[in-house]
Amino acid sequence: MKIVDNILQLIGNTPLIRLGKLGSDVKATILLKHEAMNPGGSVKDRIGWRMIAWAEEKGLLKPGGVIIEPTSGNTGVGLAMAAAIKGYRCIFVLPDKINEDKRSLLRAYGAEIVVTPMCTPDSPQHYVNVAKRLSQEIPGAYWPNQYNHPANKQAHIETTGPEIWRDTDGTVDVLVGGMGTCGTLSGTATFLKEKNPNLYVICTDPEGSIFSGDTPHAYLVEGIGEDFLPRNLERGLIDEFIRVSDKESFHIARRLAREEGILAGGSAGSALAGALRYAMRLQESKTIVVILPDSGRGYLSAFYSDQWMQQRGMFDFQPQLITVGAVLDAKHEHKKIPPLIAIASIDKVSRAIELMHEYKISQIPVVDAGKNLGSVQEDTLMKLLFDGTDIAHQPVSSIMGAPLPMVAMETNVTEAYRLLMAGANAILVTEQQQPRSVLTRIDLISYWAANRN
Repeated sequence: MKIVDNILQLIGNTPLIRLGKLGSDVKATILLKHEAMNPGGSVKDRIGWRMIAWAEEKGLLKPGGVIIEPTSGNTGVGLAMAAAIKGYRCIFVLPDKINEDKRSLLRAYGAEIVVTPMCTPDSPQHYVNVAKRLSQEIPGAYWPNQYNHPANKQAHIETTGPEIWRDTDGTVDVLVGGMGTCGTLSGTATFLKEKNPNLYVICTDPEGSIFSGDTPHAYLVEGIGEDFLPRNLERGLIDEFIRVSDKESFHIARRLAREEGILAGGSAGSALAGALRYAMRLQESKTIVVILPDSGRGYLSAFYSDQWMQQRGMFDFQPQLITVGAVLDAKHEHKKIPPLIAIASIDKVSRAIELMHEYKISQIPVVDAGKNLGSVQEDTLMKLLFDGTDIAHQPVSSIMGAPLPMVAMETNVTEAYRLLMAGANAILVTEQQQPRSVLTRIDLISYWAANRN
């Protein structure tokens, strides 16, 4: 029986997995270094405890100390695992593009979270600058600063590089990966190029990152690319930069899960996209190792969500993939109105008119005790008022028309489209058989206009 003393002893020795379906049309052998197999789910497990051990040795971190670090999530997990064992408090500073899944994960390890807006590196609100300021203000604080920490690169010189060399029997020809703090690719390439000076190293970089020479601007892939140059960057080790869009990164990551059974993050999608592009150029067989930095479990509410992808224009527009619920989520995200505006049958018609005026709507469902009894339509009100009928003090039940047609939240939007085109002015949407919201023609128009590529 093999027993370890703590979780940190399980870090490293992650497997190489041969790419199957996704690499079937290239001559190269593509091997995936699956870093999600680390206990914290990412390559950053390798550096977390090392940066803490380094600080302890230097006397920079003492019992009861506080670890403060800017992170996109994964380094935070690596640090938090080690801190949990050693008894340190952790405060992590994240840019606001980091999704809630990752924030919740860090809190699960007992970390405290500070979220900052996306801004330029010279801003005091930049997440790196906030971490630096907190480390100066909080007694007993230690800021590892993974971007410049020597243990970041050294961890991969000592572990990731040797593992790849060992597991390929020294046959690796090409190394592909992204760079954020730059330790992973710089350290791994340093070791492997010492073993094989002809090794070709490719950095896959997001559009909007300065590493590949782009003008800095916002992008959605997490953990790679930057708007400043970390000290761990070894540009001389990189033979080629391949720039990959958010859309391509996310689609390749999703295909990796569905076709290869490997749930990986968006930066893994970037790396594999770059590797496949390079492999298509080759006229001879080579062994390409691609570093997949982390698991996709931290992105389930992000790019693994069809709704999230659709709202950000990451799909070619496909109505058959959209639910009524997705359209309503987008509607209420931008319009500050109640999810359901309804009226009871015993209410006065004057109340219906007030609601129409207040919320600028054309119809209101009549709902009693969760039952869809009828509707009040603006054309009905206009006709009655024009005819001189005194309706203001009458109950809604005396003038209401037919109930709005109903569909469930999970209904495909094409069915809502059919109902609206067949003459319905609006649709009452239900959730667990209870009325939840109203969908109109303009809601569909607004959604489709916003999400077409």
